Amino acid sequence: MSPMYFSFTSAFILGLMGLALNRSHLLSALLCLEGMMLTLFIATAVWSLMLNSTSGSIIPMILLTFSVCEASAGLAILVAASRSHGSDNLQNLNLLQC
Repeated sequence: MSPMYFSFTSAFILGLMGLALNRSHLLSALLCLEGMMLTLFIATAVWSLMLNSTSGSIIPMILLTFSVCEASAGLAILVAASRSHGSDNLQNLNLLQC
């Protein structure tokens, strides 16, 4: 495994572990998701550059667009939760009653 693939894999797994193990605040979960999406964006951009294909260069832009939409929806949920519950602690939120 080349060092580039190892760094992409380890960055993605680090974000996944942060998302799975650190469930105290909604903002930290959103940051872990953004780190995972940024890793995927960089990996697909490098992959399309390595293949020298123009048809594969649109995939990173589509991924970046979905990442921005996910971030805006997550921040909207964060603002709504902090206004209604007073904090972004995930233990205080009961998602079944929202």
